[in-house]
Parts: sequence; C-alpha cells; structure tokens
Amino acid sequence: MTVDEIRELIALATETGVAELEVQRGDNRVRIRRASFAAPQEIVVAAPSYAAASAPPSFATAPSAGHSAMEAPMEKGEKPHDPTLVLVKSPIVGTFYEAASPEASPFVRIGERVQPGKVLCIIESMKLMNEIESETSGIIESRLVMNGQPVEYGEALFAVRTV
Repeated sequence: MTVDEIRELIALATETGVAELEVQRGDNRVRIRRASFAAPQEIVVAAPSYAAASAPPSFATAPSAGHSAMEAPMEKGEKPHDPTLVLVKSPIVGTFYEAASPEASPFVRIGERVQPGKVLCIIESMKLMNEIESETSGIIESRLVMNGQPVEYGEALFAVRTV
C-alpha cells in the first residue's frame, strides 16, 4: 500500500465521518481510528509479520475540534493545570468499560463523590475483567475515554478533584 493510498483513506474517513476504518491488502493492514474528545486520529500501518526488523510507521493528525461538555478536552498523558485535579490512569493495556455489563448503570458518574477503593471502571485485558479502583477521595470531574475504547498503559481514564 502506498502513502498516496493511505492519504486517500484518511481523506475518505474524514469526509464521511467514519469512526474507524480498517483495510487489509495481503500482508499489509491499515487502521484509521477517529477518537473523540480531543484525542488525535490514529493511523497504524502494520508490516508483514516476517518483516519484524523495523517498526511499523504511524501517522497522527491534529486533534479534532469537537468537545463534549461532560468530558474535559485533555490529551493523553497531559497533566491537569489544577493541583487539586488527579488523573486516574490505566495500569494495563485493554478495553475500557464504564459498567459491569451493557445493561448495567455506570460504576461512577460525573459529579459523583468517590472514596478510596470505589470501583471506577473495568479494563478488559486478555479476557480478564480488571476492576480499576479510586486511590483518592474526591469528585469525578470528567471521564476521559469512551465506553468500549481501547486504552494504553498509563492513559488517563478519569479526572478526580480531591476534597
């Protein structure tokens, strides 16, 4: 797959507003994922498995302009400007879930008071459900990832205002 073909796919995803697009041709695979709430678009080009000598290139574009009133427009790993704001970060790589099941209500809501040990969310990793608990007492200021979104180690999940 050429760089021009990848640029065309990026333009297509941007024009149509598609959240995620994945194209595979032979051993080459391109995934374009448009994350919301100020996260940059992520484009990963996977090289064939036998070409493991070099890392696959990745491209990023400018963050999107749309922000939700409920979620703070923070970048991944960005430090909060307010010293009373603590970021709860993912201790593992996996998939973020705000509730125990699709029908259940979220573990926490924006504006809710939490104490140490309160379950905030679940990160599914390798078919194991890992409960992420609050380590501080405070009020949930914002949720920084969407339900069902993949998260990385150290990625900010919630902003908690300490009290």
